[in-house]
Amino acid sequence: MIPARFMHLSMRVRTGWLPSPSARLAARSSFQVRHHTSSHPRHQDVKHIGNFVAGALLTFSTLGFGLYILRNGAFDEFGPLTLGTTVTHIYGSTRHVHQQNKVGDSPSSSEAGLSSADAPISLASSYGSPDDVEEAIKELRHAFPGQHRVQTNKDSLERYGSSENSYHPSSPHTVIVHVKSTQDVVTVVNISRKYRVPLVPYSGATSLEGHYSGYPSGSICIDMSAMDQILEINETDGDLRCQAGARWDDINHVLKEKGIPLFFPSWKTIGGMIGTGCSGTNAVRYGTAKAEWFLNVTVVLPSGKVIKTRQRARKSSAGFDATKLFIGAEGTLGIVTEATLRLAPLVPTKVAMAQFPDVKQAVSAVQEILNTPCGPHIQCVELLDDHMMSAINTAGIVEKPYPVQDTLFFKLQGSPESIAETSRVVQQIVRSHGSTRFEFAATDEEAENLWENRKYALMSTLASNPGMKCWTTDVCVPVSKLPQLVYETKEDLTQAGLRFTIVGHVGDAVHRLIHRAIAMDGTCTGEHGVGIGKREYLVEELGEDTVELMKTVKRAIDPLNLFNPGKLYPESKSK
Repeated sequence: MIPARFMHLSMRVRTGWLPSPSARLAARSSFQVRHHTSSHPRHQDVKHIGNFVAGALLTFSTLGFGLYILRNGAFDEFGPLTLGTTVTHIYGSTRHVHQQNKVGDSPSSSEAGLSSADAPISLASSYGSPDDVEEAIKELRHAFPGQHRVQTNKDSLERYGSSENSYHPSSPHTVIVHVKSTQDVVTVVNISRKYRVPLVPYSGATSLEGHYSGYPSGSICIDMSAMDQILEINETDGDLRCQAGARWDDINHVLKEKGIPLFFPSWKTIGGMIGTGCSGTNAVRYGTAKAEWFLNVTVVLPSGKVIKTRQRARKSSAGFDATKLFIGAEGTLGIVTEATLRLAPLVPTKVAMAQFPDVKQAVSAVQEILNTPCGPHIQCVELLDDHMMSAINTAGIVEKPYPVQDTLFFKLQGSPESIAETSRVVQQIVRSHGSTRFEFAATDEEAENLWENRKYALMSTLASNPGMKCWTTDVCVPVSKLPQLVYETKEDLTQAGLRFTIVGHVGDAVHRLIHRAIAMDGTCTGEHGVGIGKREYLVEELGEDTVELMKTVKRAIDPLNLFNPGKLYPESKSK
């Protein structure tokens, strides 16, 4: 038996209104929820959803319900919108706008096993004055004299403090620095420390949870996107060293061009993968962006020192693996500038599709398939619910309409013989679980077309509902809990007058719907990290003492709290 697996589901809520241009739709598969134009949810319905659906509490313009965020000691209104997660977006103040979803009272220092010197870190550290920020900008311009290396124009500051993938309001930076080397990063870190100006790393900006957003008192955005070079390929050893701004698809393209039958099975930029511990559709077969894929990383610490966490050897018992310290740390402990990646053999793939009367039958089929000897040959499994299939048909993107049922898309890998055997086993199992249709792509062209249909999820939903917008978040539950999660959430959304479509990775480690997910022994964030949107749920999921341990590590490495402040670590509860 293989270990119990987890599943992924994204949640989006679409209405005809957005709080800002930055709160636009993420272009990837998701659990999408659209507001009926004919029926507005009642206030209490919306609050009910907020307790269960991906931590997202939506309010609409017709309710006259506002979101207020504390900035520099004053409240700003971001219009009639948003989510329960957003109430903790308090940048630069120790005051609490609202507290909810906490478990129990915060233990005393002695109860938590911490001394009085280990008091929880404050997110409102003493940062530089406006004059200090101006001096920092002057020094940055002197250190980076090239054209466009240092930017302070309004449009750039706004763009780098927002993302089309996120519903979180834009929070612009004060200055942007484009770096090209580890030494460049050291220079920026030293200037940041000298003037006590917060530093925020920026890579691909595909984050959903606002990891890239600026700090109100002033922040330096360090753009890593130009650090995209592949520095070394060790084909015999099956690894590769690259800069943090390199993208996984570019890496795979280079390997293919060189005729190297290896690839890196992950998602987006390397730095972003490491920062959030993310995953993608390949997670069923290859897992997530964890230390098994990163042999070592080069990191610039808040002190300005540069470390490499390990050597390149696959096997080592030389102390704990410091690489893991920076995976999922969201740039709060150090700036990763290089990484050595473990590569995997490139294996041929084929695509299959199965349809079911309901999601419970689909999930039970996946569970059985993954626990057969053919399980390792399943590279990806994607779930699209009946509403999503209807949206694909309505959008007119596919050549021929699909039956409107819950649908699984499989990507099988292996030799031609193993793929044929896996396909036979998959077909047999899905039929035993009530599948009404099974389709196997016999040719590469058919496989590409079938898999592309799965990628049309978001586009189809938008096309079938012109003018709609979405909000996105993610959670994760054990695979056995998915049907309950989906059924109960669908009921909540239907009662509230919301329409929705579901798309997700089945079998890897990701799904969307917060309190309910945590109650099911799941997590508040399956693949997109914590950022500013999930901080308030961390204690509920991990426990007070675990969160305090994380803060203790943060305080030890970054005592000035300069690296990406306001992200990941929740505010401490008042004693």
